[in-house]
Amino acid sequence: MKTILVATDFSARSDRAARRAVLLAHTFGVSVILIHVVDDDQPARIVAAEQDAANTLLKEQARSLRDIDGLDCSHHVVLGDPFEAITRSAEELSADLVVIGPHRRQALKDMFVGTTAERTIRLSRRPVLMANAVPAGPYRRALLATDLSAPSKNAVRGMVELGFMKGQNLSLLHVFDAPESWLRTRGSLSDDQIKAYLADERGRAASQLSQFAADVGLRSAEFVLEPTTASAGHVINESAEKARADVIVVGTHSRSRLTKAFLGSVAEEVLRTATRDVLVVPPETRI
Repeated sequence: MKTILVATDFSARSDRAARRAVLLAHTFGVSVILIHVVDDDQPARIVAAEQDAANTLLKEQARSLRDIDGLDCSHHVVLGDPFEAITRSAEELSADLVVIGPHRRQALKDMFVGTTAERTIRLSRRPVLMANAVPAGPYRRALLATDLSAPSKNAVRGMVELGFMKGQNLSLLHVFDAPESWLRTRGSLSDDQIKAYLADERGRAASQLSQFAADVGLRSAEFVLEPTTASAGHVINESAEKARADVIVVGTHSRSRLTKAFLGSVAEEVLRTATRDVLVVPPETRI
């Protein structure tokens, strides 16, 4: 990893993204690029005024990161739709990682789908880190959730190539299909039979996860297996809490020519509800 791009709208949420980027930049010895997007679908006079104001603020912030934090930092004001401009800038500036602040959690008003954060993640061909938590130090433990699919394999390989897990403790989580509540409604099955079935499913899942880890070079990871007692996204967030993970890592699904991207319902739920940072790695990660 050589460059981290931080998208800021100068809010407190964006401050979290900037501080997390600073910690990551120190960890990896990389440069930081600050960008702010000005919506150009406005009268020219307003666009020019917002550009000037943003340039002033970014210049001061970049100077602070250089002088106080000792980082190589540059800044850019970009015109366009926010999510498109962020992803386009990441490509043009060859950013290895995009860091954004959390989405606005406003029940009823904001259902998350369609927000700048979620749309950026859907469109990006670069890994995107959503900085939900207040940065308190370098990441020490990560929880990587996998469904064992081919896109998930590619996403994990991309994360490894990024070097994101270097020096961290890693838990590899697989939420396997074991509908215990449904089984208990089957009057023909005894408790012993249900327990035997669940044990068989756990054993099968453990074998599959072990093979997955070997395929992607994560043999030293701690394996975590959880049955689908609730939605997979809920189980992932609960598992992250139990593991005291600082960051959750999830992958997106493959893209097609007809769709910009398919985030996937599990990743979407994790992003919508997580209180920890979430790293989303697309299968076609470009490092």
